[in-house]
Amino acid sequence: MNYTTQMDAAKKGITTREMEIVSKKENINIDELRELVSQGKVVIPANRNHKLLDPEGVGEGLRTKINVNLGISKDCCNVDKELEKVKIALDMKAEAIMDLSSYGKTEEFRKKLVKMSPAMVGTVPVYDALGFYDKELKDITAEEFLKVVKKHAKDGVDFVTIHAGLNKETVEVFKRNSRLTNIVSRGGSLMYAWMELNKKENPFYEYYDELLDICAKYDVTLSLGDACRPGSIKDSTDASQIKELMILGELTKRAWEKNVQVIIEGPGHMAINEIQANMLLEKKLCHGAPFYVLGPIVTDIAPGYDHITSAIGGAIAASSGADFLCYVTPAEHLRLPNLDDMKEGIIATKIAAHAADIAQNIKGAKDWDNEMSKARQVLDWEKMFSLAIDPEKARRYRKESTPENEDTCTMCGKMCSMRNMNKIMEGKDLNILRED
Repeated sequence: MNYTTQMDAAKKGITTREMEIVSKKENINIDELRELVSQGKVVIPANRNHKLLDPEGVGEGLRTKINVNLGISKDCCNVDKELEKVKIALDMKAEAIMDLSSYGKTEEFRKKLVKMSPAMVGTVPVYDALGFYDKELKDITAEEFLKVVKKHAKDGVDFVTIHAGLNKETVEVFKRNSRLTNIVSRGGSLMYAWMELNKKENPFYEYYDELLDICAKYDVTLSLGDACRPGSIKDSTDASQIKELMILGELTKRAWEKNVQVIIEGPGHMAINEIQANMLLEKKLCHGAPFYVLGPIVTDIAPGYDHITSAIGGAIAASSGADFLCYVTPAEHLRLPNLDDMKEGIIATKIAAHAADIAQNIKGAKDWDNEMSKARQVLDWEKMFSLAIDPEKARRYRKESTPENEDTCTMCGKMCSMRNMNKIMEGKDLNILRED
């Protein structure tokens, strides 16, 4: 192999196996795809130690991808339950799974996840550092943080979230500009605390070149985390968020110089009218790198329904340039999601992603909808179920309310517009009140 990463191969004009797979999935010309990868506008996260990976592309001109967050915590540390969620998420065709484990047997869960997952796998190494070393945050050294990243890379993780943009400059801007919800990123808050406790620069910023060397060795895509993402609509598009985004743009260029692929992470909580401008800012400041957003959650008042507030924001974001949506479940802000929460979050995010693909005129996106509309027009219920984004729920709803006439539903009965238009268009009489 005479290349180090997918980006290195693309710059050298080499077509990798992963590029060929993505080209076929996306119905995109291989030369066009390779050029986008060489420019950093498309990434193909593919750690060479992830043997079961079915590669996906993320970025300009491709389908919007979704990520599912899983993992164990101190309060919910059942590895088997989380692995059950993994199986369901894979069955539901999630393109990425992030292991956010922060307690206990994190290595065991991570290795099992990589071994069983054809979807790309991501992690946040700083979560693992405390348990890995069994040390308080303040006592972990810069070298030890980097060792954890290397361990995750060696284990086969395809992308890692690193909050390297929270440097001393960003911290000073944060301190000068008060926020309603301060720093809500878990990884970002940990790095901020470490910097304050040790009176030192962020180790991932200070030793960024060493971090890039690790990523290049294993072809790990660097997902530059947004430590200063807004945690409330009041804090969105403020000085801290934009300052960090500017730093991430600089770090992106440095990564590309070493052929490391980059994803930029984004907001957060944000009012609808700010989303489009934020997508433009990211693409401008970060030189067209793929954008990965959490939501955005468009209102702060809906705990229990944040899969909906997030899907609204996600659809707008992706139709305005975001490339990768992190799912949000009804349990957001409340507890670790259970299996049902996860399913609802995946469905809501898939709807948002697909709606955005239609708006972006992604090749083939409308075909699915046209097939569904055709099935509705001819009242082919089995076809409708097979095309549904959630066939199980569609079947259950119809079964729970059986109509008198099989070609209708209990909403309209024999007043069904599809039924009656079909009859009229065929030159037949209507029998709305009479028996068939």
